[in-house]
Amino acid sequence: MNNIKYYNDSLAYDFSMFAPKPARAERQNDNIVVMPKVRKNQAKRRRAATKALSAPALLVMTAVIVLAGLCGNIALRLKINEVNAEITEVKAAIAELDSEKTELEVQMQRRISFANLELEATELGMKKPEKDNVVYIRVNNKDAAKTADGRLMVSE
Repeated sequence: MNNIKYYNDSLAYDFSMFAPKPARAERQNDNIVVMPKVRKNQAKRRRAATKALSAPALLVMTAVIVLAGLCGNIALRLKINEVNAEITEVKAAIAELDSEKTELEVQMQRRISFANLELEATELGMKKPEKDNVVYIRVNNKDAAKTADGRLMVSE
């Protein structure tokens, strides 16, 4: 290190630090235009707005807003209760219709059951076919049939 120049120089006594500094000119950005009338008008508006609403008026407005909110809340809850009642009625109707459907299905199964069909058939005088009750028709290698009125029908 070369510290010798510090010993020979007067850097220890820098009087320029104690000299008065030149006044700096206030710099403005070129793209910003300051309009003093607008600032004054805005300040006047703010003062007028704060003076216009006194404490009792502010209290009344707050009370009205809170009361309106409560009334709206009550109205919405009433509507919700009405809709819930309708939903409950519809669910009860669905349950009733489901039980009616099940009952009808059971009745249909009873009427269609094979035991009931066989019982009804025997009451009407029907019986199961036996070998001697079956009549076989021979066609002699032709697809033809004689109708009840005597016509002969041949398929082609």
